[in-house]
Amino acid sequence: MLLAAGVLYQFLALRADARRLPPPGRVIDIGGTKLHVDERGAGSPVVIFDAGITATGLSWRRVQPEIAKLTRTVSYDRAGLGWSGPAPGPRNLAAITGEFEAMLQQAAPEGPYILVGHSYGTLIAREFAARHPDRVAGLVLIDPVATSEWGRPSESYARNLRRGIALSRRGALLARLGVVRIALNLVSSGARRMPRLIARVSGGNSGGFTDRMAGEIRKLPREVWPAVQAHWCDPMCFETMARYLESLSESCIALGDDRSLGDLPLIVFSAGTVSAAQRAEHERLARLSTRGRIEILPNAGHWIQLDRPELIIETIREMAVAARERVPR
Repeated sequence: MLLAAGVLYQFLALRADARRLPPPGRVIDIGGTKLHVDERGAGSPVVIFDAGITATGLSWRRVQPEIAKLTRTVSYDRAGLGWSGPAPGPRNLAAITGEFEAMLQQAAPEGPYILVGHSYGTLIAREFAARHPDRVAGLVLIDPVATSEWGRPSESYARNLRRGIALSRRGALLARLGVVRIALNLVSSGARRMPRLIARVSGGNSGGFTDRMAGEIRKLPREVWPAVQAHWCDPMCFETMARYLESLSESCIALGDDRSLGDLPLIVFSAGTVSAAQRAEHERLARLSTRGRIEILPNAGHWIQLDRPELIIETIREMAVAARERVPR
């Protein structure tokens, strides 16, 4: 009876979420699935935002509205996340970049583009730039994924990857039973003991991850909190997370780590929390372009666009103006 009640609770709550939290942008059919895109502003170049591994376009709410005052912007939810439809097929880099290209063909076919990627989103930005160098006016990579660590992971990294996949699958089951929704409702109301107990029983880390994510979400504008919480209550989010992780090594190997970006304007932001190996990879990334540079932010965490939005905004503005004027930075 408890299981049935949980399933019914989750079903009714998902329907309520759909009514009270409509997508802020439009949903486009790219063939095989539908993607939610949020388009703002006008002008050229077009700034395209790509979020972290299970984040959505909402993660750019501290940045996108300001850039939209200067030029055209597009953020989107990848398939299986946010307001987008289910993810078809494997979640490897080739498939996801293909969906990205199909989205651009409908949302912003004109270009040129400044690609702004965070974490996993930097893989897609780099892959698109390698495929279409003539269509990209600049790259802003925010705390990029370390492909050298995940492409051929050590045993400890491989173990963490397997654990992440297992916990994501377990999270999908708990979300279907309404457990995730109950835990997040408790966290948002200020409770701590019960969410930690739920995390421990579920095989997590005593709620540490939940606390960290809640802290990052609170850096977003308050009006988007309900939508972010609703997305994390959807089993589709956890299922997509598991499929991303299953293909992560394959995607990192496919991207490679030595493809030159020529003289493409490139800025790599590196958080103060990264390891020495990750910092070395960020420095190597900056050297892929003759006009690349790295900026190290000792007081910023992984979500730099939330910790230092003003810096990201100013960087994109400068790159957009330079692209318009066709002068070197």
